[in-house]
Amino acid sequence: MSSFADEDMLIDLGKWTEAELNKIMREASLIEDAGSRIEFLSGFFIGLEYKESTLLGNISTAEVFVVNFSGVDCFTFIEYIEAMRLSDSFESFLRNLKQVRYLNGIVSFKNRKHFFTDWAEHAPSSVDDLTGQIGGGKVKSIAKAMNLKENGTPLLPGVESFHRTFNFIPSEDTNSSVLQKLKTGDYAGIYSSMQGLDVSHVGIIIRDRDTFSLRHASSDWRSRKVVDQELQEYISGTPGLIILRPRDYRG
Repeated sequence: MSSFADEDMLIDLGKWTEAELNKIMREASLIEDAGSRIEFLSGFFIGLEYKESTLLGNISTAEVFVVNFSGVDCFTFIEYIEAMRLSDSFESFLRNLKQVRYLNGIVSFKNRKHFFTDWAEHAPSSVDDLTGQIGGGKVKSIAKAMNLKENGTPLLPGVESFHRTFNFIPSEDTNSSVLQKLKTGDYAGIYSSMQGLDVSHVGIIIRDRDTFSLRHASSDWRSRKVVDQELQEYISGTPGLIILRPRDYRG
């Protein structure tokens, strides 16, 4: 366990050492398939504590580049996994995390990719939005004024509102034909019907033949850690799914 902090960076490696993380990422980089690499890497996080608000920065406070492996929320969890799967060392992980988390890799609150669909919208991107392809005729398209609440105030003060159109698959239409198009390592966003938001939660699809799970950092009081949950059970009663698929890439 080690940590490092200065005015621009805060690193907490949690239960790992940098040498251990180097070894994990080197092993992962030898796995050809992107989804299998994500499954391998995310498996090390199962049981890790759920911890919210670990990132530091807002409109009135300078952004700090944070790596916190002592606890993750749903979004920092997938940020870390995506950056790790693009890397073969802790040093390259730090570079890739800046690209995953921030527009053009520039560390600032305004440049932070606050929304799940930002991952596919902004180049360079390491994922593709395959929601339309996976959902087929079941897909619904929606246009939203992102970051703008119904009363006209921003969800995130200091971040400009913008318009975005994207697809989602209604949960009630996520049948076997849709599920069969999912792959291990797909990033799943739970579509939010709230004005200004694209998703309310994110996680990773884990497929074992015809069994589908969501690996995610759960805020549920009964767990509050990274867990695997049966996918259809989890999304039952939620509005729908957005699916981003990682591009094959060797770190």
